[in-house]
Amino acid sequence: MLLVWYPKCTTCQRAKAWLDAHGVAAETRDIKLEKPTEEELRRWHAMSGLPLKRFFNTSGLQYKALGLKDKLPGMSEDAQFGLLATDGMLVKRPILVGENFALTGFKEAEWMERLEQ
Repeated sequence: MLLVWYPKCTTCQRAKAWLDAHGVAAETRDIKLEKPTEEELRRWHAMSGLPLKRFFNTSGLQYKALGLKDKLPGMSEDAQFGLLATDGMLVKRPILVGENFALTGFKEAEWMERLEQ
């Protein structure tokens, strides 16, 4: 499994601690140092079953500075994927990627349900 995270983010720290406490081994990748590629984002999005908007860090400084709340609805999916791939800090974190799933954000109940399957 892969945990794409930002080590300074408290939510990401909680997610990592939760994985450790549940004995779930996951390789970690710092989203700021090694941003996801457009290809990875497309694959994770397809595996997640979530709307693309859920891959944006809507509470992030970059999201707000770029005025994406108003711009995203008018952007094509291709443009959105391209934008996400430019800066890891635009991407919702943490992302937990398994063999056939991708979870964005840390919701303990959702992670527990997915990992029990």
